[in-house]
Amino acid sequence: MAADTGNTPEKERAAEEPRKQKAKKEPKRKLLFPANKKGKHVMHAMNFLRFLFYPIHFLVYPYKLYGHKKVGTGAYIYMGNHYCIWDVFYPARTTGEGIHYLMKESLLHVPVLGYWTRQVGAIPAMRDGSDMRTVMDAMKVLKNGEKVSMFPEGTRNKEGDGETFLPFHGGAAFLAIKTKTPVIPFVICNKPRIWHVTHVVFGEPMELSEYYGRRLTQADYDEADEKLKNRLYELRAEHRAMLASKKRGRKNGK
Repeated sequence: MAADTGNTPEKERAAEEPRKQKAKKEPKRKLLFPANKKGKHVMHAMNFLRFLFYPIHFLVYPYKLYGHKKVGTGAYIYMGNHYCIWDVFYPARTTGEGIHYLMKESLLHVPVLGYWTRQVGAIPAMRDGSDMRTVMDAMKVLKNGEKVSMFPEGTRNKEGDGETFLPFHGGAAFLAIKTKTPVIPFVICNKPRIWHVTHVVFGEPMELSEYYGRRLTQADYDEADEKLKNRLYELRAEHRAMLASKKRGRKNGK
């Protein structure tokens, strides 16, 4: 005879009720933004935030962008390292379209900040293990021809001088391969400091086409994620070599 677990229909309904109530209380958020007549996915709320905060950001944390600074319409995945909350503006500077940022689920419930993150289609990254919703939302956005930005370190890098990235969480390669979307790697070369210029380099879009149409293992996805991470280190090294070369040229020209 099977053991009686005590889970009667009445108890199951009682256990389900709090989950239903929580779902009802979930604040509504926008996810998909239709394209306009020019084929662009515009977020008016994000444009308002651009207008409001761009001057403040540049005044307090001046920066200079290098590389692939103009991104066309259509789906792309931005992937970069992370030092502070202002980092979200760097990808936004490369396009007039909206960008869906992956961020901690708890931020969507913070007063004021939560309202605006929901208005710009932020995708919550769950911390309770239910990350499938995050993946599905990101895939819907990309298949709709929109842009996603993510910081694989998962949190701000506060370690020392930030030369070494924090451990990367997988996911960028999976999304890129499953949706056949190019990845735009970008690296913040130095920690943003008040009134000091931050150098940010955007690489050319990377297509992980060698993984398309294959039956992949977790090891394959890990390998692809490692390629993306290594590209960030390469971009930073190339940029610093370029700056060093210019400095030597100026010295030799004296």
